Amino acid sequence: MLKLYLFISLMCLVRSDTDETCPSFTRLSFHSAVIGTGLNVKLMLYTRKNLTCAQAVNSTALGNLNVTKKTAFIVHGFRPTGSPPVWIGDLVDGLLFVEDMNVVVVDWNRGATTIIYNHAASKTKKVAVVLKEFIDQMLAKGASLDNIYMIGVSLGAHISGFVGEMYDGQLGRITGLDPAGPLFTGKPPQDRLDPSDAQFVDVIHSDIDALGYREPLGNIDFYPNGGLDQPGCPKTIFGGFQYFKCDHQRSVYLYLSSLRENCTITAYPCDSYRDYRNGKCVSCLTPQKESCPLLGYYADHWEDYLKDKDPPMTKAFFDTAEEKPFCMYHYFVDILTWNKNIRKGDITIKLRDKAGSTTESKINHEPATFQKYHQVSLLARFNQDLDKVAAISLMFSTGSIVGPKYKLRILRMKLRSLAHPERPQLCRYDLVLTENVETVFQPILCPKLQM
Repeated sequence: MLKLYLFISLMCLVRSDTDETCPSFTRLSFHSAVIGTGLNVKLMLYTRKNLTCAQAVNSTALGNLNVTKKTAFIVHGFRPTGSPPVWIGDLVDGLLFVEDMNVVVVDWNRGATTIIYNHAASKTKKVAVVLKEFIDQMLAKGASLDNIYMIGVSLGAHISGFVGEMYDGQLGRITGLDPAGPLFTGKPPQDRLDPSDAQFVDVIHSDIDALGYREPLGNIDFYPNGGLDQPGCPKTIFGGFQYFKCDHQRSVYLYLSSLRENCTITAYPCDSYRDYRNGKCVSCLTPQKESCPLLGYYADHWEDYLKDKDPPMTKAFFDTAEEKPFCMYHYFVDILTWNKNIRKGDITIKLRDKAGSTTESKINHEPATFQKYHQVSLLARFNQDLDKVAAISLMFSTGSIVGPKYKLRILRMKLRSLAHPERPQLCRYDLVLTENVETVFQPILCPKLQM
């Protein structure tokens, strides 16, 4: 009787995995991760006609895939617990929201689920072979490589690169979301994602000091918050499992913000994060045009890339807020001082509009140096964009706990928006800031001829 029960249970499991009305992402347990899983790649097709119910497809059955449309492949990475990626559904929905396309979820959870990372990494090229067989059939039915878009997360980024290499870099685009660093760092181009794997390769690096890849891998490489600790993520191991994966996963959520959120994340081509924070990398923003690259889905609209047939590898930096939609709004705070002696310190600036909404920026990544009759331009980043600023407050600090309270004598302060250079610039004259004391004032419009 027990054997019959076990047999019926086994048959139910088999049927549920193979004969699903709506195929779903393979769900495994931590037990599966401990004993390891053999590779099995399952492809699930979503379109605007079947948003909520996937269609199982393979190299012999393309299903309802329309070969004349763009096809985006979503390729996940290492799964140490066996659970489905929590972001898969949102990414499918977001892609179909912005464009009428085919979205193919590449489920290789049987293979990626293991507690031994090396075992999952060793299967990446085999996954790429399965995807090539599928794409070959698409091409035979009339699809174009120009319309193939691979979105790879962690190990999935390198899988996407391997697929692209098999087609001599003729795929339309690859987006790498924090490509895996362990076992891939230092490898030659044929053993990892690289810029030659597609016509356009964009990469978001969000965890370069742990699970992600540090060096550039694409035509443009985005480094949110310098690519290191992401705002809102736990800073210590007491944050639990999120401590290990939050920074790594942030790349996915930043990409998602470009699909549905009502803000656009602008990045700034730059040699280093320090130069970006010091305001040295905003030349792509001018009143005449905006040629700064955008993060996420629309990264391939970048003007400097489109007009260059052989674009160089470019690093771009930006900062984010702690929570979605993650946007930050950049302003320059120009301060001209008349102190006799040099002053070094940080500036905190707050903005308030007529409705009472406030936003604050602490410019404290490194002390600014204020010299007599020398203008210092500080890059301020706010998580709100106040259209009409009614009041501004400034606070100066040297960081010293003991000793005298210094004063910063300001001949002129000017606030100008980088996101909206057409907005009137705001000024204030003859201010004296006492250290660690907030000074609130109403700004006035700057003279139009003032630069």
